[in-house]
Amino acid sequence: METTELLEAVARGEDSRHQFKEDVTNATSLAAEIVAFANSGGGQIFIGVADDGGIHELDVAAVGRLNQLISNTASTNVRPAINPRTENVSVGNGVVLVVTIPDGLSKPYVDNSGVIWVKSGSDKRRVTAREEMQRMFQTAQLVHGDDVPVPGTSASDIDVEYFRQFFTKRFGMELDEQGLSLSQVLTNMRLLNTGLLTVSGALLFATDPTPLVPAFHIKAVCYPGTDIHASQYADSADIYGRIDSQFEQSMSFVLRNLRREQRDQGVNSEGILEIPRIVFEELLANAIIHRDFFVSAPIRIFMFDDRIEIISPGHLPNNLSVANILSGNSNMRNPILASYATKVLPYRGLGNGIVRAIKEYPEIEFIDDRDANRFVAIVRRPSAGTRA
Repeated sequence: METTELLEAVARGEDSRHQFKEDVTNATSLAAEIVAFANSGGGQIFIGVADDGGIHELDVAAVGRLNQLISNTASTNVRPAINPRTENVSVGNGVVLVVTIPDGLSKPYVDNSGVIWVKSGSDKRRVTAREEMQRMFQTAQLVHGDDVPVPGTSASDIDVEYFRQFFTKRFGMELDEQGLSLSQVLTNMRLLNTGLLTVSGALLFATDPTPLVPAFHIKAVCYPGTDIHASQYADSADIYGRIDSQFEQSMSFVLRNLRREQRDQGVNSEGILEIPRIVFEELLANAIIHRDFFVSAPIRIFMFDDRIEIISPGHLPNNLSVANILSGNSNMRNPILASYATKVLPYRGLGNGIVRAIKEYPEIEFIDDRDANRFVAIVRRPSAGTRA
C-alpha cells in the first residue's frame, strides 16, 4: 500500500472494512477484531491511526512488538488459526502497520473464549442469535437446514403408504424387502435423526407437515396494479402441506392468474399462456428446494399487472452469485431434500433449471439480496398481445 493510498483510506474514516487503532497491547481484544473481520468478508486494521484519523506513527521497536503480538494472537487466540498479512507503510518519521485479514474460508471463527464476532458497521458485535449461528455453520458446510431434527416428531408422523410408493419409485424395490423397521430405513435415508423426523423427512413424507414445520409454507397474492396493497387483492392463498402439494398448489395459483392469449387459435380455444409454464415449474421448484430453512419465513409469490415476484428466504449460499447461476453453477444448501426431490417434483438437480427458464423466457431478473437475506426472481409480464 502506498502512503497516499493509506492517507486516502484514513480520510474516509472507519467502516466495516477498515478499523483504526492507535496502538494494540491486548491479545484478547485483537483476537476479537481479527475474528470479526474473518467472519465478515475480511478487512484491514490500521495500527498507528487514532479513532479520529490522527496519525501516530510507530517506531521500529513498536513494529517488532506488534508483529509478534499479531502472529501469536492469530495462531493461538483465534480458532481456527488464520494468517493475516502485515505491511509497514511509511508516514512522517515512522510507519503505520496495516494488518490485512482475509475473508475466512472456515467460518465461523471464534476467539479463545469461544465467542463468535462479526462486523456491525465500523464496530463489531457478538453473535448470540441461534438462527444466525446456524446460518454460519451452514455456510461452512458443517450443518444443513434440511437435516435438522424437528422436535416432537417421530416415524409415526410419516404417511407410510405415500412413503412406500416413493421408496419403490426411487430404489426400484419394495420397502418390505429391506427387512428393516420403518425407523431404521428413515434413519438410513437421513430422514430421521435420533428418533425425530428431519426437516426433509417432515416436508417430504409427513402425513401433515403443517403443525410440524408451520413456517415453511408459501404465501401467494395477486394484486391489481403494480404495487402491494394493504387490503386490495384479486386472489390469495396460504399454501401448506408436503413439498409436492406446495408445488402443485403454487403452480395452480400462478397459472390461474396468468393471462391467456388467443393469437392465431380459434375463439373457442383455451388460449396460450403469456409466459411458458416451464418457467414457473423451474423457478418454484428451485425456491422450494433451495430456500434457507434457518430462516423462519414463508416463500412469497406476488403477482402484479407487470411482473411476478418469487421471493425465497435466504440469499444465495456461500460465494455463489447471480452470474454463477446464470451459467448453470449451483451449490447445494439442502442436499438431502434435493437428492429426493427429483422423484416428487419436476426437478433434475443438475444446476440448469435457471438456465432453462431463461432460455424459454429471457425477461427474468434475479436479485441476491444479502442485506434482507432473500433471493428474488422477477418475471416481467408482456403487455397484452405483444408476445408473438
